[in-house]
Amino acid sequence: MKKLALGRLWQHRVLLLMLLPGLAWFFVYRYMPMYGAVIAFKDYQFLNGIVGSPWANPWYKHFQYFYESPYFSQLLNNTLLISMYKLLFGTAPPILLAILINECKVRWFSRLVQTLSYMPHFLSWVIIYGIALAFLSQSTGLVNRWLESMGLDAIPFLQSTEWFRSILVGTDVWQNLGWGAIIYLAAIAGVDPTLYESARVDGASRLRMIWHITLPGIRSVIVMLFIIKLGQVMDAGFDQIYIFYNVLVYPVADIIDTWVFRTGLEQMNFSVASAVGLFKSAIGLVLVLAANKMAKKWGEGIW
Repeated sequence: MKKLALGRLWQHRVLLLMLLPGLAWFFVYRYMPMYGAVIAFKDYQFLNGIVGSPWANPWYKHFQYFYESPYFSQLLNNTLLISMYKLLFGTAPPILLAILINECKVRWFSRLVQTLSYMPHFLSWVIIYGIALAFLSQSTGLVNRWLESMGLDAIPFLQSTEWFRSILVGTDVWQNLGWGAIIYLAAIAGVDPTLYESARVDGASRLRMIWHITLPGIRSVIVMLFIIKLGQVMDAGFDQIYIFYNVLVYPVADIIDTWVFRTGLEQMNFSVASAVGLFKSAIGLVLVLAANKMAKKWGEGIW
């Protein structure tokens, strides 16, 4: 048995060698940095390094500092709400767009829509913020100028606690809409075409075929992406929020990552930053395991 296993490894030696760069990248940039998590349990001093820094007393000192922060409940609430809004409103649009593109019989038009829809994915959040500012600025934004021309008052969209989360979610959905649709289009392409032919012979309409063939055919992909996104629920999108937010919207926009950046990194309190990162990772792991276990009841788990 051992000789058989070694023989198969030798038979595929070229493919295994091609895997080495990818495995090396994961080891260096994904696994080795895990050692740095020990900083969460130490009073880290930059000059002494990780090994030379003294252990925190008690060991949960930095976790307690974050938990007892007066902003803890607000940070956790904002992080979860923004993430869940993005998950809720960002799941269905790419699926719908992929189905519409797949059903479009005018190929040049479907290719044009697909290209235009995934282009925003390659824009940085700085550029997207500039676009949002051009439309939503209270003084010069096109939307507010249109409102004023109708005799209405200008709305401070980017400085309003009532509108800010909606803008975050809307711009996030817009940026990732076309990119997510590509994944679902690839999944739709893998659905057995004979199923559509059989349904067409039986007189099924296009909506019936979408509901009974297309959606069940890509269900595993939908569940897989949902589980992956659920594991990232504690990452509400630092880049986007850090660029978009301001002091006026802190009550609804300040999330764990932005607080860590200000408190942990700008003040060089690396132990607190590491403790919060470990706290987020633990919650993400629990959510992924729970979601996968629930999905397995329908036979759609990742592992």
